Amino acid sequence: MIRLSDMTLKNVINSADGRSLGQIRDFEIDAEGGRVQGIVLPADRGRVFRRREAMSVPWHEIKKIGCDVILVESTGQNIPDFMIDRPYPRF
Repeated sequence: MIRLSDMTLKNVINSADGRSLGQIRDFEIDAEGGRVQGIVLPADRGRVFRRREAMSVPWHEIKKIGCDVILVESTGQNIPDFMIDRPYPRF
């Protein structure tokens, strides 16, 4: 069994493209059923002049919880555009 507090120390990696999505900031929990619905990740990624937003990853997209990392498989539909690294600035 793993504790939610232990999960916040692990780095989240998107196995679809290998990007690091950061560490878990919060959890989405179904109050009625008491089940975790998803994880909340920071979307600012430490960049200057970016809004401090968050992105949500549904629990069914979590594929593996390892010793050091959590692997998610997200095709990008819930990853904000500004988190995707681009070779040129977007104006």
